[in-house]
Amino acid sequence: MTKGKVTIKTRKYFTNRLLARKQFVVDILHPGQAQLSGAQLKEKLSEVYKVTDQQKIFLTGFKTKFGGGKTTGFCAIYDTLTDAKKIEPKFRLARNKIVEVKKDGRRLKKEKKNRAKKFRGKEKTKALGASKK
Repeated sequence: MTKGKVTIKTRKYFTNRLLARKQFVVDILHPGQAQLSGAQLKEKLSEVYKVTDQQKIFLTGFKTKFGGGKTTGFCAIYDTLTDAKKIEPKFRLARNKIVEVKKDGRRLKKEKKNRAKKFRGKEKTKALGASKK
C-alpha cells in the first residue's frame, strides 16, 4: 500500500428539519495511514459545511473496513447547540464535552443498592436519594 493523501467524501446527505440538523454518511479514504482523529475530521467538515462552532458537529459509528484504507461513519450537524442538547443522548453530549456526566464510584453504587433493599415503595426511592421533579 502506498501512502496517499486523506480524502473525505459524504453521501446520503439530507437536511432533517424535524431534528433541526444536516445528516450524512462520511467516507474517509486513508490508504497506508491511520484514521483521522475526531478533532481533525470535525475541523475538515466545519470548513466544508461552513460551521462556526465545532460543538454542533456529532460524529458516530465509525468503522474501518478490513485491511484498512477506508473508514465509514455518520455525521450530524445541528443548527443550534440547544437543538443538539434536546436530541442527542447524554453520553454523546459528554463525549463532545457539552455536558459533564457525574459518575458515582463503584462502592457508592453498591452501598445505595444495599440500603434500598431494606425498603419498599416510596421509602425505597427516598433511600436511593432520588430527587422529586
